[in-house]
Amino acid sequence: MSGNTLGLLFAVTTFGESHGPAIGCVIDGCPPGMELSETDIQPDLDRRRPGTSRHVTQRQEADQVEIVSGVFEGKTTGTPIALLIRNTDQRSKDYGNILDTFRPGHADYTYWRKYGLRDPRGGGRSSARLTAPIVGAGAVAKKWLHQHHRIGIRGCMQQVGEVAIPFASWDEVPRNAFYAPNAAVVSDLEVYLDGLRKAGDSCGARLYVEATGVPPGWGEPLYDKLDADIAHAMMGLNAVKGVEIGAGFASVAQRGSEHGDELTPQGFLSNNAGGVLGGISSGQPITVSIAIKPTSSIRQPRRSIDREGHPTVVETFGRHDPCVGLRAVPIIEALLAIVLMDHALRHRAQCGDVDLHRQPIPGQAAT
Repeated sequence: MSGNTLGLLFAVTTFGESHGPAIGCVIDGCPPGMELSETDIQPDLDRRRPGTSRHVTQRQEADQVEIVSGVFEGKTTGTPIALLIRNTDQRSKDYGNILDTFRPGHADYTYWRKYGLRDPRGGGRSSARLTAPIVGAGAVAKKWLHQHHRIGIRGCMQQVGEVAIPFASWDEVPRNAFYAPNAAVVSDLEVYLDGLRKAGDSCGARLYVEATGVPPGWGEPLYDKLDADIAHAMMGLNAVKGVEIGAGFASVAQRGSEHGDELTPQGFLSNNAGGVLGGISSGQPITVSIAIKPTSSIRQPRRSIDREGHPTVVETFGRHDPCVGLRAVPIIEALLAIVLMDHALRHRAQCGDVDLHRQPIPGQAAT
């Protein structure tokens, strides 16, 4: 099964299934000499793990990460780093009724058509459970990016279903279960999600992530553009149906006189480009929004077919998020970090000497 590796020089390969004994990843290409331990990784995994509020799946997984290779005497060695997370709260019997049928909106049907068989327990490889190792790898990338470039990465929720979340403050994001940057909407979100759970239904979400401190010059046109690789990574996240860089689809209604980010001796006057021009970072913040579809696993009866093509009705039992976007903020932060880490190493490999001769740019400090 191909398609399990993200990145070129900083390459992350995940393994495992939702209801297997363990999940994890192998990180190949992390530079040597960086201090690294489980305590650098666990906080982000704790932000993503299930069972943290009544609004997400009640599967109880500690998501305790183990570093099993690539670190010696507390420092990375330059060899592959293997992260292991053991599954401890599987309830495979919840999926016995879908062994021969397919949940609408889920990957059951397409996995079966592609591979001729599938693991129905929790969705197998298509489960959002496989985002945990990505969060672990992202924590490694975040630490290196901050140490070497002072890059900061943070995300928040912009909308849950029909409830928009006006931005108020980044300080509010860690204070609620929704990663909402506005305390005034938290009670509305609780009422909305409680209603969805009682109805056995689900909703989608819109999320935002940004990276600050990214130097200009990262990205490899034409076909490995920085924004293209970011979109590629974000679309690899379960349930993502749309990615915007900068102004995104709003640029359709903008005029050129508005959209083009003017430059002055003090720097750019706007950031409709989202920090990327011609596939290369401009030195402005990298800004990304994603759209996540409603959770496919819901309790309401849905029409489907069995493996013989006969009509049937599917009801999904088990423990599922009414909105899978509620735990996605740490994941999109991790994905952005992995892409930036990969491009940092790629830029250093080809164009490292350019930085030694580059003249200071107005509005930016010399490096």
